[in-house]
Amino acid sequence: MKTLIATTLVAGSVLAAPLMAQAQNSTEVYGSLNYDQTRTRGADTGAIQGRVGAKFTPNFGVEAEAAGGVDGDTVYTPGGPAHVKMEHQVAAYAVGYLPVTQNLDLLGRVGYGSTKFSTNNPAATDFDGSHDSWNYGVGAQYKIDDKNGIRADWTKSEYSKSDLSSNTVSLGYVRKF
Repeated sequence: MKTLIATTLVAGSVLAAPLMAQAQNSTEVYGSLNYDQTRTRGADTGAIQGRVGAKFTPNFGVEAEAAGGVDGDTVYTPGGPAHVKMEHQVAAYAVGYLPVTQNLDLLGRVGYGSTKFSTNNPAATDFDGSHDSWNYGVGAQYKIDDKNGIRADWTKSEYSKSDLSSNTVSLGYVRKF
């Protein structure tokens, strides 16, 4: 997990300088603040999520995201009830855009990430710890004006070395820099 976070931060730092330099050309650099709701094996957890990305062409970009859990849920296991919370999540994506109108883009994304869950019940070992995942999803982004917009998307996370998977729905504010 620490390696993934460090790699994401280093990659973001390495990409940031050229992206900011290209921002004067055609690259759009943006950030967003979102609320997301994730369902994992019956547990609905909430998180505040931040994203930073660059749209290189009208049809392709990249983005990185990080989230911190703010809401947990209770699930019932053979070992009794367990309170589950997503502690944090990080991921990086390649993003494809399909402009529908001047203000509306549909998007698809694929990437890799890591999510850490915690639980208060030792019998709910499926949740405990960090889980790496391949992620994919779809969404839409509406530009309110040249700098501001809203975005809604759905992301599926398929966790490696586990039979867990998650569905995440997010809604947020987007700001172009």
